[in-house]
Amino acid sequence: MKVPVQPGPRQNGGMTDIQPPTGAQFVLRSADGRVTAEIAQVGAALRALAVDGVDLVPRYPLESAAPAGSGAILVPWPGRVRDGRWTQRGLTRELALTDRPTGNASHGLLRFASYTAQAQDAAAVTLSAPVVPQTGYPFHLATSVTYALAGLGLEVTHTLTNVGPEEAPVALGAHPYFCIGDVETADLVLTSSGASRFVLDDRKLPVGEEPVDAATDLRAGRWIGDVDLDTGYSSLVRDEDGRIRTTLATPDGRTLEIWQGEGFEYVQIFTTDRYPGQDVAVAIEPMTSPADALNSGQGLRWLAPGETWELHWGVAYRLA
Repeated sequence: MKVPVQPGPRQNGGMTDIQPPTGAQFVLRSADGRVTAEIAQVGAALRALAVDGVDLVPRYPLESAAPAGSGAILVPWPGRVRDGRWTQRGLTRELALTDRPTGNASHGLLRFASYTAQAQDAAAVTLSAPVVPQTGYPFHLATSVTYALAGLGLEVTHTLTNVGPEEAPVALGAHPYFCIGDVETADLVLTSSGASRFVLDDRKLPVGEEPVDAATDLRAGRWIGDVDLDTGYSSLVRDEDGRIRTTLATPDGRTLEIWQGEGFEYVQIFTTDRYPGQDVAVAIEPMTSPADALNSGQGLRWLAPGETWELHWGVAYRLA
């Protein structure tokens, strides 16, 4: 696989060209040209995915930063950490507060990191970034993510390796938004197998886990226009092939399937009217833990020195 050259600022008559705030853009294309994807360098974010010209990820302007965490990889924890403070194994540590409105640390340490391209060919790219020891997280991780086109969709592979001298607590999530671009998102049917949900306080932190209720039950499918969600789901059902599936379906029978491999035991589903160019947008976020796992320990994995954790999720578009 060839390694692409990272574009940098260019001088033009004494002026420096402005670079996209999401960094270099890595474009993937299937051999038959039906499937394309774009991955942003910042956050290793899934920026675009399309099949036969139909967008499956809502686009935003190249000159804009990623809105609402769009596509970013969340590591070494997804969601929020209460007050930025966490306690495990008798030690309490304090992270920087990155979600000021709620007074919490949010979405890990690499959301705004500039990843390095390790390899790329026409249909796949591997990006890497380290988590270095720092305030509140004195552990050292090597992380990578590979996006590879597969069928009418995409497979994503994460690796997390503890390159430090002591066990490291880790969790991981991704924050992609999805659509089926020739249908209003409000008119899509959203289905998820989650039988339980996390109850949040006014700071968007989990304070309990309960069965889904009338407002959050997606097991029989709900029109997106009829729900208002910022909900973490658990008790998800794995199909015979071992995958958890969340789907979006059009009135004409097409489906977009977001699948989660082993280790992704949770999904966060978020709807918003604040995504540029969209009346409503939906994020479907595979997660290995719920929010505040650095305190609760739920879904948290401790990696031994030298140990690697590999995880998979992906997207499949199915025609009617």
